Amino acid sequence: METEIRILAGAEELFSRFGIKNVTMDEIARHLGMSKKTIYLHYIDKNKLVQEVVNRMIQAHDHQCKEFESKSENAINEIFLIMNYMNAFFSQMNPNLFFDMQRYHPEAWKYFTKFKEDVILEQVVNNLEKGRKEELYRTDFSLKILARLRIEEIEMAMSPQYFPPNKYNLQEVQIQLLDHFLHGICTLKGHKLLNKYKQLHEDE
Repeated sequence: METEIRILAGAEELFSRFGIKNVTMDEIARHLGMSKKTIYLHYIDKNKLVQEVVNRMIQAHDHQCKEFESKSENAINEIFLIMNYMNAFFSQMNPNLFFDMQRYHPEAWKYFTKFKEDVILEQVVNNLEKGRKEELYRTDFSLKILARLRIEEIEMAMSPQYFPPNKYNLQEVQIQLLDHFLHGICTLKGHKLLNKYKQLHEDE
C-alpha cells in the first residue's frame, strides 16, 4: 500500500506539472527512484495509473469540500474557502491535464464526469439552498438550472476550445466565471457580504 501511494503521489505531481500525455512511465519511475517493473506490478499500464490518480484527486477534493461546508460561516464564505483551495490547485496544474484526460484516457474522464454529476452538482445545490435560507441568495431562480449552469462553467473553463491555455490563465478564468455567477444570484444582503469577503481576500 505504501508503494502504491508513492506511485500515485509521484504520478500526480508529474501529471499536474506537465500534463498526462507528456509524461512517460519511464519518467515516473526515474522521478520516484524505482524501476518501471515495480510500477507495472501495481498498475498494469499508464491508463490504469491515470485512472487511479484521478480517483485519488477526486477523493481529496470531495473530502476538502465537505470540510469547507462544515466549517464555513455561511454559503458565501463556503464558496470563498473552496475558491482559495481551487486557486492553489489550478496555480500548480498544467491546463493540459484535463484535455489529455478527456482525449487520451476516456475511462479516467468517465470517473471525473461521474464525480461532477453525482457529487459536485449536489454540493452546488446544497450551497444554493443554504444561501437561500440565509437570505444571501435570491429565491427567483431554478436551483436545478443554476446548479447545472455552474457545473458547465467549471468544465467550460477547462476546455481549450473556449479558453486556449496559450491565451488564457485557467486560474483567472475560473475566478472570473465564479465571480460573475455569484453576482447574479446574490441578494442585496449577499452582495454586501460578497464585497466584504472580496476585500478581505484582496487584502491578504
